[in-house]
Amino acid sequence: MTILLIEDEPLIARQLQKMVRQLEPDATIHGPLGSVQSICTYFTTPQPAPDLVIADIQLSDGVSFDAFRQVGLTVPVIFTTAYDAYAIRAFKLNSIDYLLKPVDPNELKASLEKFHRWSASPVPDFSEQLRQAMAQLAGTTDVPHYKRRFSGHYLRQIVFVPQEAVAYFLRNELIYLHTTEGKKLVTDYKTLDELEELVDPARFFRANRQCVVALDAIAGYRPHDGQKLLVLLKAPHDSFELIVSKEKAGAFRNWMEG
Repeated sequence: MTILLIEDEPLIARQLQKMVRQLEPDATIHGPLGSVQSICTYFTTPQPAPDLVIADIQLSDGVSFDAFRQVGLTVPVIFTTAYDAYAIRAFKLNSIDYLLKPVDPNELKASLEKFHRWSASPVPDFSEQLRQAMAQLAGTTDVPHYKRRFSGHYLRQIVFVPQEAVAYFLRNELIYLHTTEGKKLVTDYKTLDELEELVDPARFFRANRQCVVALDAIAGYRPHDGQKLLVLLKAPHDSFELIVSKEKAGAFRNWMEG
């Protein structure tokens, strides 16, 4: 059996690979792929189709649905995502499994067992199930979906942090995630430009070249050194000096005022 993994976050991809290898030791694993373009390239390259796809919905350059429609995917898919529970129920109604991140090993095991039961049936119609599932949420993919959970390394573990618990991201050689509780996690993001595309602009602001700050972590701000602004953060980050560059000061004021 061949399983294709689609996941654009390296930490989550490695964790997912590990779980799949443990649950399906005889399977050949392809990927992970992290973009709509790479999915299209994979399926248009002459090779046997995978038996199963495990796919994140929101990718670096769009949603995986877009790629599946372009290539006419007909194999079963287990979706993984951080979307709301109501959407999960919609997919379940169409017999396409849909797992909420962070993926629980027991839930993934149940999904794989479900796949094997389907495969053993006389004529499993995966293409129709997939078509119905994508049609069910077609309207929701027309608006941007931003990341609601972020992963990072903390005390030799992979930790998932909801966006409400993020105080700011800071680049200092690596990119660190600072939580509202004062924890500091190492992330796998390469640049703040990449990160800025993933976060909700209503909740996060690129203050300068080194920092993306969360609205909920801000206590206020005041003028600083001419046309710059000094952002006052809530405890335990109130001693951190965050400066908004003069080029971004106007945009920051507008963002703070909603």
